[in-house]
Amino acid sequence: MKTQTAGTPMLIAGQWEYGRDTIDVLDPQDNSLIDTVPAATKEDLLRALDAAQEGVKIAEQLTVKQRMEVLQGAADYVESRSEEYAIVIAREASKTIREARKEVARCVKTLRVSAGETRRISGETIPFDEAAGGENRVGYYYRIPIGLIAAITPFNDPLNLVAHKVGPAIAGGNAVIVKPATVTPLSALKLAEAFIAAGLPEKVLTVITGHGSEIGDALVSHPAVRMVSFTGGLDAGNHISKTAGLKKIGMELGSNSPVIVLSDADLEDAVQASVSGAFYAAGQNCLGVQRIYVQNDVYDKFIDRFVSSTKHLQTGDKLSEETDMGPLITEKEAKRIEKWVNEAVLDGAQILTGGHRNGAYYEPTVLVNVTPGSKIAVEEVFGPVVSIFRVSNLNEAINFANSVNYGLQAGIFTNGVSEAFKAIQRLEVGGVMINDSSDYRLDAMPFGGVKASGLGREGIRFSLEQMTEPKVACFKLS
Repeated sequence: MKTQTAGTPMLIAGQWEYGRDTIDVLDPQDNSLIDTVPAATKEDLLRALDAAQEGVKIAEQLTVKQRMEVLQGAADYVESRSEEYAIVIAREASKTIREARKEVARCVKTLRVSAGETRRISGETIPFDEAAGGENRVGYYYRIPIGLIAAITPFNDPLNLVAHKVGPAIAGGNAVIVKPATVTPLSALKLAEAFIAAGLPEKVLTVITGHGSEIGDALVSHPAVRMVSFTGGLDAGNHISKTAGLKKIGMELGSNSPVIVLSDADLEDAVQASVSGAFYAAGQNCLGVQRIYVQNDVYDKFIDRFVSSTKHLQTGDKLSEETDMGPLITEKEAKRIEKWVNEAVLDGAQILTGGHRNGAYYEPTVLVNVTPGSKIAVEEVFGPVVSIFRVSNLNEAINFANSVNYGLQAGIFTNGVSEAFKAIQRLEVGGVMINDSSDYRLDAMPFGGVKASGLGREGIRFSLEQMTEPKVACFKLS
């Protein structure tokens, strides 16, 4: 008997369910209680998996038209309630209300692009007569759903990163089980609400809330799950890859993104884009600017302008229109960042601005004289801290940029075409943004990295390729 009677229920195979135990959803700003959600048990998960296997059969029978209508309907639902969705994001996560509104708009776009890509899932003819013995054969391949997808999503984009997994999954005719971050489950449940309102058949979508330690391994290792799509940290990604077994795995595991500023760059543009890229969402952004390499000739000017711009950022109430940066997702994370910065200072780094913590808030912080091999220089800080380094030329900057075990995206500011193309060719990343910071993403582009930044690519079309597989038809003619 389920005894939870308050809070927000989870969605198991189209049915809203409460649980015996609950998880408190807290506002990181003041630790106040926003809501509760069920703490799903392993038994809850197994029931969800059983129903989802029936959902696989239902989803694969949906026509392209039906999939498109559901995706467009979900987009319409979210768009018509955009402020409601934005407030949920701003309260349960770290984003300010202005940042949350942007995420809602991106979610709507993600769902609409997913709807459009649904009609472009196609194959092509195969020239079987290219080989001896194939003269009397004709055929083709087309793409079929992979089946059941487990989507595990992080806290930093609690709505749009769910849409990035559910949108392509539905477009490809799959069933999907979403396990959202424990600290930000409400946005995922709100998105599920949109899909139910849009007429998605029962059992195709599940959003199960709970602790990863209770249900995580059972979800990713279950033989019915044919793909795990995960966005999160490197340690968790390594664990999933060892646990999942024989199935597809798509992972975006974060970064330590570099930006290069050459002496011919538009400095004002470089400063503004890099400040935004470093401190957007309190730096809890896989594309966030963490390291900046500035050429000697403009280093001092860049530093002065960057620090001045950083000091103008307003931290405070996330729901205030005047706030530029909110808190970290938990006080524990803020304390971790404080520790990393203090360690860097003991190792010789200098704080030009910031460096103070108040609860879950950590000030926008700019460091110089950072030891290249220190933790804050080589690991993903995932917080509002940026380190600025002096370099003599582009080659030196590229070598430093490539010196870490991550490679998601990078930015370079230059007016030189040759320099831009050298950076594109030599930077070990999944994307290079020219005259922009690393923090730019179009939701339709292939998105992912190299080295420890992940496996495969997201972006609707590219996720669809991973969430479907080719099937060959060959006719032998008499």
